[in-house]
Amino acid sequence: MQIKTHEHNKQKIAEIIAEEVVINSIDDALELIGNLYYEGYEKIIITENNITADFFNLKTKLAGEILQKFAQYQMPLVIVGDFEKYNSNSLRDFIYESNKGKQINFVANINEIL
Repeated sequence: MQIKTHEHNKQKIAEIIAEEVVINSIDDALELIGNLYYEGYEKIIITENNITADFFNLKTKLAGEILQKFAQYQMPLVIVGDFEKYNSNSLRDFIYESNKGKQINFVANINEIL
């Protein structure tokens, strides 16, 4: 895993670059939050392929549990990906509601953020 640093509006943003899944569990998310917070990052950008597929199946409740940790530790998260491929109205609603706020956002490409 590599971290690409972006500066935007005086914020230090970490973009996770990895070939493999980085977040498989709540513990993985907590470790990522802790490590990046310690390094002075104020926001995290990660691609959908770096998060376990179970995250996008809302019946597993993994998305809610993981995103709750990002909110609890006040670490904004942006997930970049093609979410139209998921045939789930509840996931679309979840993404829509998340995008209304500033803590958790789902975007199609990184340029929407930067």
